[in-house]
Amino acid sequence: MRYRRFGKTELQLSLFSLGTMRFASTQDAEAVIAAAFAQGINHIETAPAYGPSERYIGQTLSKLSVGSASSGSQQLTRKARKDYILTTKLTPTLTAAQVRPAIEASLENLGVGFIDCLAIHGINTPAHLEWASQQMLAALYAAKAEGLIGHIGFSTHGPLDVIQQAIATQRPGSQAGEQAFDFINLHYNYFFQRNAAAIAQAHAQDMGIFIISPADKAGMLYTPPDRLKTLCAPYDPLLLNYRWLLSQPHITTLSLGPAIPSELDWPLQVADSDGPLSEAEQQSIKKLEQAQQDSLGQTRCAQCHECLPCPETINIPEVLRLRNLAVAYDMEAFGQYRYGMFENAGHWFPGRPGDRCTNCGDCLPRCPEQLDIPTLLRDTHQRLKGKTRRRLWED
Repeated sequence: MRYRRFGKTELQLSLFSLGTMRFASTQDAEAVIAAAFAQGINHIETAPAYGPSERYIGQTLSKLSVGSASSGSQQLTRKARKDYILTTKLTPTLTAAQVRPAIEASLENLGVGFIDCLAIHGINTPAHLEWASQQMLAALYAAKAEGLIGHIGFSTHGPLDVIQQAIATQRPGSQAGEQAFDFINLHYNYFFQRNAAAIAQAHAQDMGIFIISPADKAGMLYTPPDRLKTLCAPYDPLLLNYRWLLSQPHITTLSLGPAIPSELDWPLQVADSDGPLSEAEQQSIKKLEQAQQDSLGQTRCAQCHECLPCPETINIPEVLRLRNLAVAYDMEAFGQYRYGMFENAGHWFPGRPGDRCTNCGDCLPRCPEQLDIPTLLRDTHQRLKGKTRRRLWED
């Protein structure tokens, strides 16, 4: 396992971090954390929003101090508190008065007296950012001054402009323009490069950069379609995407979310492969790029986002990105999974699906590619809407 500096926090994080949303029990948490520690992972990321995850982690980590030698915990007893780093998160809905009790609840759940990194969980809209700035940041910095938390950051599933505004946010009361956030958790991968500008901005401000879900939401890469496997050959699509990310030295760490220890084995094959892409890896990436050009031709959306805003609030770029992936790489299962989230996931996946298009033509003159956007939206809807399920009471 290799390690990288997490920006201005000066923490040394493993290239892969342990996400804990999928823990089903304390026993599962103990088994996975033991395996993760044994393979060099030193960063655990959780949140109260992950159900009992914090409590499961706390029950597991408590064995560090009591030296339990129960089944499955031998590796854990050899770890000291200084050898692991904890991150948890608070939703951007808390009032200033609620911040400290929320931190204290996480400390109790985790069984620790100090949280290394505290993130505001899901700054996805301008309203979230405004609320966090006005209600939460001062309280978080007060908790930091008391020694309850170490570093303050945020996670986001929001649009690029919101992410960039959050990165640029200044610390309350700062006289020298000090930035509010030390690190950022965000989506970015080979198949979704929209946030490249945010990555560059965060790096310029020496923020730690944590990539969220670079396997599943990059395209369900644990179960890639045959065409994608062929295009990436001789590399596995999952591992090639990880290598593409890890070849960028300003990215600190990638999240993994195993439910059982064996789910660590596949991704951690590249845990010590953080150098530039090899010539052969670059050739595989070029094959992916060429496949989009060949398959999509003049219908390829270049993801410039100039088509927004849409009067019907259709998320045109994301709809057409999913079409790009489905047509070029046969990633229809992923496309249907994500397309079905429109109008069903709120600010976590905003916008409306393609069938809401009224042919108003508002987007057409703004498209540099001169795409027939209404036709492509309808085509995407037909491809990705999935099967209509018969109601049980219908014949």
